[in-house]
Amino acid sequence: MAIPSTSALYAPRTCCTSLRWKGMFIDAAPDPSIPHTRDGLFWCSRTMTCLGPDGRVADDTRCCAGRSCFDPL
Repeated sequence: MAIPSTSALYAPRTCCTSLRWKGMFIDAAPDPSIPHTRDGLFWCSRTMTCLGPDGRVADDTRCCAGRSCFDPL
């Protein structure tokens, strides 16, 4: 059975190239004994804060098509 890449396991469901999260910077195989939960710590690489350039919250459910600052992959 193939093991999925860590980036696929921790990637948010959206496709904005500016969205960042802590899991992007951890290069480790997932441990099945530890339940996976998102930590909720997202930020925008354009503003370097939790808000996008449009002033709205940056997270894995809101950084998607329809926002003025959205930049698809």
